[in-house]
Amino acid sequence: MTSTTSPPTAGRRSDGASPRAALSPRRRAKVRDRGASRLFRWAATGAGALILLVLAAVAVFLVLRAWPAMTTPAAELTEKISWLHGADSLIEFVGPLVFGTVLAAALALVLATPVALGIALFISHYAPRRLASGLGYLVDLLAAIPSVVYGLWGALVLAPLVQPVWGWLNTYLGWIPLFGGEVSPTARVILTVGLVLAVMLLPIITAVTREVFLQTPRLHEEAALALGATRWEMIRTAVLPFARSGIVSAAMLGLGRALGETMAVLMILSPGFLYSFQLLAAGKQQTIAANIAAQFPEANPLGVSTLIATGLALFVITLLVNMAARAIVARRKDFSGAN
Repeated sequence: MTSTTSPPTAGRRSDGASPRAALSPRRRAKVRDRGASRLFRWAATGAGALILLVLAAVAVFLVLRAWPAMTTPAAELTEKISWLHGADSLIEFVGPLVFGTVLAAALALVLATPVALGIALFISHYAPRRLASGLGYLVDLLAAIPSVVYGLWGALVLAPLVQPVWGWLNTYLGWIPLFGGEVSPTARVILTVGLVLAVMLLPIITAVTREVFLQTPRLHEEAALALGATRWEMIRTAVLPFARSGIVSAAMLGLGRALGETMAVLMILSPGFLYSFQLLAAGKQQTIAANIAAQFPEANPLGVSTLIATGLALFVITLLVNMAARAIVARRKDFSGAN
């Protein structure tokens, strides 16, 4: 006897629902956060908004307090402020300070980054576990040392030690403009400042890059070793490409620290207000932060406004550095091993 039950027709499921209805997501009522979930969402949103508000408040404060100096005629500015060092305008005064700040930070970054990468690689891929743990704590301890201590160490201990080295560089490499000029007998020069700042940047760059190296997928490392690569070849082909964005982020984070360093620079550097690349001569460069600390105690109201204007320039430089770092990381992340 033939069954009268017909098979399911094409385009319809046996339960009566069409495949389109089964495959397409149904519109549901928006799930509302309740209780702790809502509180956490509000707290996270408020924290993000607070950062933007604080940043905007700092910018507004700097602009308002620096406005008198930016609107005062140059002749009146140089007449009322004795420490403008012969500058005919505010821009002429800020320019050498910006140059010295960027030069000191660049020197520190160039000196610190290779050493920090080497320490991070040793801790993450070469050292035994116990030694790596102890060395990691030791490097992190450098971040807890106050900048005043670094300044004292640089002025009283490091400068006398490196002075013969700077003299040797001037004697045999003086034909290079960086090492030319008259060598300072006290070594209180921008290169010594860069060396001290490099030591201060080591814990920041090392800590970030070490964690990035440790996040390299184990499968990538084992695959490189299985193909016959040595440990260094494995690091070069698997670890460093994966950590490229993290290395850039760590370097830019250290650069931000170097740009704003005050006390160590103030205690070591013999200041000058020139556009000079001579790293071994005294009285050539000065940084914005160190100049503010040196001139603020005796500054009149217009002088305070001038110093805040230089602080506004430092704020803009730091903001540009962070924006550049974000752009570099965003551009390189698609080529990292994380994807």
